Amino acid sequence: MVTNIMNFGRSGLADWLMQRVTAVIMLAYTLCLLGFFLTNSNIDYATWHALFQGTTMRIFSFLALLSIAAHAWIGMWTVATDYIKPTGIRVIYHVVVILALFAYVVWGVQVLWGA
Repeated sequence: MVTNIMNFGRSGLADWLMQRVTAVIMLAYTLCLLGFFLTNSNIDYATWHALFQGTTMRIFSFLALLSIAAHAWIGMWTVATDYIKPTGIRVIYHVVVILALFAYVVWGVQVLWGA
């Protein structure tokens, strides 16, 4: 039996709903960028920079970044609890995933809101 050590009291329904919500946000972000690429044939640095200078796009990008992290965490947690049975190895795996996702989010924030 798998020990419920890294679940933090979440329910399967909450995880299922979060996966769906984050997937919709990622789809909307992808479609937004696809629409940008399709409507702008000559994209240079100035055009790309202007797109991400707007607060709306920065917030949307940040929301997409958080959605990717949440979606990845739930997916990786599910795979780990299904396939990694020894508790110690699973905890180490979870810690590595959490640290990597945290680093990616911090890096993304620096890219989006940095100078």
